[in-house]
Amino acid sequence: MNTSTEQPGISRRQLLRYGLLGTLVLATAGGIASVTRTLRSGPGTGYRQLRESHIPMLRRIIPVILDGALPAGDADAAVQAVLDGLDRSLDHLSPAMRSQSLQLFDLLSLDLTRGAATGVWRSWENATSEQVANFLSRWEHSRLALFRQGYGALNQAILLVWYGQPLAWAHCGYPGPPRF
Repeated sequence: MNTSTEQPGISRRQLLRYGLLGTLVLATAGGIASVTRTLRSGPGTGYRQLRESHIPMLRRIIPVILDGALPAGDADAAVQAVLDGLDRSLDHLSPAMRSQSLQLFDLLSLDLTRGAATGVWRSWENATSEQVANFLSRWEHSRLALFRQGYGALNQAILLVWYGQPLAWAHCGYPGPPRF
């Protein structure tokens, strides 16, 4: 006579463990595939250094950093001028500095890292200016030096490129460099 109360098959607890393990394996594999596909991609169309994944992020961050400095009627052209200038600037950096800049852009643009690093959980195209401003403020005032350095690099690069443009000079009343 069998007095065992065990039922054949797997228990509910085992089923939950297998389900959780399977979910983790699939999520990890999907994340790794997404990251490697993005990191292997070459420059975006019309760019020498910037990747396609960087463009939506930069298109949302540039107007927030340059709030009040962009010409009202031609903000899209000004943002494009900054993107083009950033790409040219990256092309002239040392390989180490270029790599670090692109890694920062990757961190900000990858789905896996964007939410945790920035607090912007939606895609950059759907992020509001307030969400972007909050992210920049958190990084600027972060206790982590790495975030503060990331903010400084991003902010300085965008400002440097923007104020090097003749389009910016007209907007702020600068007549341009002396001509001889």
